[in-house]
This record gives sequence, structure tokens and C-alpha cells, in this order.
Amino acid sequence: MATIDLRDFIGEARFNRFQAGMLFWACFIITFDMYDLVVYGSVLPVLMKQWSLGPVQAGAIGSYGPVGMMAGAILFGILADRFGRKKILTASIILFSVATALSGFAPGPTEFSVLRALGGLGIGGILPTVIAMLTDYAPRKRANTMVAVVMCFFSVGGILAAFVAMLLLPAFGWQSTYWVAVLPLLFLPFMMKYFLDSPAMLLQKGNVGELRSALSKISGQAALPAAVEFTGLQEREPGSPIGALFTNRRGLGTLMIWVAFFMCLLMVNGLTTWLPKLMVEAGYALNSSLTFTIVLNVGGIVGTLVLGRLADAWGVKRVLVPMFVIAAASLALLGFGNNMTVLLLLVAITGACTMGAQNISYSFVSQYYPSFMRSTAIGLASGVGRMGAIVGPTFGGILLTLKLPVAMNFLFFAIPGVIAALAFLFVPLAAKAGGRSAGHPDQHTSNGAPVPADAASASP
Repeated sequence: MATIDLRDFIGEARFNRFQAGMLFWACFIITFDMYDLVVYGSVLPVLMKQWSLGPVQAGAIGSYGPVGMMAGAILFGILADRFGRKKILTASIILFSVATALSGFAPGPTEFSVLRALGGLGIGGILPTVIAMLTDYAPRKRANTMVAVVMCFFSVGGILAAFVAMLLLPAFGWQSTYWVAVLPLLFLPFMMKYFLDSPAMLLQKGNVGELRSALSKISGQAALPAAVEFTGLQEREPGSPIGALFTNRRGLGTLMIWVAFFMCLLMVNGLTTWLPKLMVEAGYALNSSLTFTIVLNVGGIVGTLVLGRLADAWGVKRVLVPMFVIAAASLALLGFGNNMTVLLLLVAITGACTMGAQNISYSFVSQYYPSFMRSTAIGLASGVGRMGAIVGPTFGGILLTLKLPVAMNFLFFAIPGVIAALAFLFVPLAAKAGGRSAGHPDQHTSNGAPVPADAASASP
């Protein structure tokens, strides 16, 4: 009987048309993930006038989406590891698409708020399942790059929302901008051809035929040997995936990852919210300040792609820690600069090292944990990160009310970057037992302890 090591079989496969299709539809979904959040800001002036909303009420409605996303990331991440990623990803897309499209028919703020929360719940379930699925089936030398490409489409979604609002709002009203969200539902039958449950889940359920089909698509081979034994995957551990986050010497790593995610998203969201205001406080005109925001986001896209390639070459942790340190240094220097060219360069570096590093962090998490708990791990890390994203704008607002010097505001925003770097630094990578060090999240040492992929950067 032939034996196939699933870890090596998938990891050593060449990137092919099927994986390109999987990547394309993942980017398509993530585009609408961000679209939903940004489009609210685009129609907010109209809604405030039509429904007589005050700033506080309008802000509260805007927070329902992110809160729903936080809950959805945790809930659907856990469910994906229990019932399969394909089912949960499909359910998340349907929930998000239907709730968002129906938001365009909401007669008032109450109904709109409920639908926004439901839409956020669906959106929250998309990222953990998509990233976990890509990691399950990505070639070893392309895994970080594939995640990096997908994460860039958050920015694409923001750009799309702005353009859609510009085109549809004057002619068809604010409702039409939400009806656009029905598109993922229409394309769902095409996407489902590329949605795959993890090999571990397929083996657990006894779906050997489906696993053989998936491996044939990934490898490009017409068929596998008739008689084959599958090896190379870690067996599901007893208990829940949530509990497994803290067993087998994962506890410290899990806590440090959560700290890093919270701090990084606090820094990113706080900075994107308050950067224009901070630059106005520094004496720049509003138009110039908005330019800094554009440069920050462009830097984030470029940084994500570059860091993805570097992570594939050197290991994710070796890239993340110095990038957060550089981000903190760039932010601190922003408060002392007065040359426009130098400031734009610092803002671009800040975007590359904050947004870029945060995006690559998802790849780190997806590789740090075994496949049977991967969606749970990403979902919980994302959920904790969303808490930081909610705190970030408030943190910036408090700083501004203190009337501190501009340089001090930037220094305070740099502190979360330093904490994130330290947190990732303390995430343990290698677990040794019996004189042997394993090098993949699905591989075991002799006592069963998992070891993240970064630990094997020098392993064959």
C-alpha cells in the first residue's frame, strides 16, 4: 500500500490553477469584508440627515458592525473547527450578504442597526475560515505570500466602497450602496468549487473520496494510487479546541499572540482614525493631512506584499518582531519631523510596518497551531484584536483631550508597537523532546508537543 505524507504532499506541491482560483475567490470575499465597514462612512452624512441622527447615535450604529465582527470571528472560528470550514464559510457569506443587502431596505435606525450587527457577525466568520483554508492547502514556500495577497484586499474593499458610493449615491440613493453586497451571494456557487475542508477534518469524518479529490486538485495529478495510507497530520487532541490553545506548552504563545493582536490593532485603528487630525494639530492643512492617510494605506499594501515574501524566505517571527520595532520608531519620529518628504517617507514606513505586520500576523497564527484547531485560534486572536480596534480610536481621543504636545501623541501611539514586538518575541517557537525538534504545526515531538513552522526554517 502506498503512503502519502499529507504535510509534505501539500507543502511541496507547485502552485497551480486550482490554488489560484482559491486565492482569487478568497480575495473577492475579503474585498466585500472591508467594503461593508467603509461604505457606512460613505453614506453617513445622508443617513444622519434622513433619520435625524446625532453624532453619538451615528457613532453607536457604526460600532455595531465591528462588535458583530468580533463576536463572529470567535463564534464561527470555533464552529469551523467543529463542523468543517466549508460549511461555516458558506454560512458566513450567506449571513453577511443577505443582512447587508437587507440593510438597504431598513426603514429606520433600529432595523438598520440590527442588520448591521448581523452582517458584522457574518463578516467576522469569513477571515478565520479563509486564512485557515489557504494555510491548509498552500505550498510551503507560498503560504505567507498567499495570506499577504488576501489581506491586501481589505484596502481594495475600502477603495471599492468609496467608488461605489460616488457612482450610485447621487443617482440611486444610499440604499443602492448596500444592495451591491448581494454579489457574493450570486457568485457563491462558483466559489464553492474552491472551498475545501481541512485534510484532518476529511479524515476525521471518513470522507476519503473527498480528500483524494482535493489532493488531486492541489497536486494537479489526475488520480492518486488506488490503495493509499495517509500520514503526517496531528491527531485531534481530546477536549475542545479552545482548551487546546493552552495545552502542550501553547499557553504562553497564545497569551502573547493575543496581546500582540490587541496592541497592533489598537495602534492601526487609532492611527488611521486620528492621523489627519494629528497632522492638522502639527500645523498642516487638511488636504495635506489626508495625503498622509493615503500614503499610510499605500504603504500598508506594499508592506504586506513585501513582508509576505520575506516571511516565506526567513520565517514569520523573524520578520514580525523587527517590523513592529521599526513601526514604533517611525511613529515616534513623526512627531519631530517638519520636512514634508521625510514625513511622507516615515508615514509610508509606518503603514508598511504596522498594517503589513498585522496582516502577516494572521499567517503566523495559522501556522502556529495544528490544523484541527486552526480556525479557532485565528478566530479568537482576531476577536481579541477587534477589541483593540474598538479601543484604538478612543485611545486617540483621550490623548487629544489631554492637549499634549504633538510629539508626545505620536510617542504614545508608538508604545503599543513596542509591546506587540515584545509579545511576539516571547512566543515560543521550538519545542524539544527526546533530543529532537519538530518543525511544522502538524508535526509532533515524541511527547506530542506541536511546533510552529518557523522553528523549522533550517530543517529539511
